[in-house]
Amino acid sequence: MNSMDDFVTLVRDEIGLPITAGHLDVGFDQVPEWDSLHLLRLIAVLERETGSTLSFPDVLQAPNLGSLYRLAEAK
Repeated sequence: MNSMDDFVTLVRDEIGLPITAGHLDVGFDQVPEWDSLHLLRLIAVLERETGSTLSFPDVLQAPNLGSLYRLAEAK
């Protein structure tokens, strides 16, 4: 995962959500079909892709997908 475009593709392919780059900076409640199970699946995918563990408190404070991308990239 080298870019936000890669992240969008990852979310679409691995999580199955029909998102675009426009969904990265909106609240989770505005992401089509989003629910808390998607967050858990996304954490697992991001940890697999980065090889690092994400801080769960940081993940819970993330207001949107873009913030989760930045957390994963910081690892």
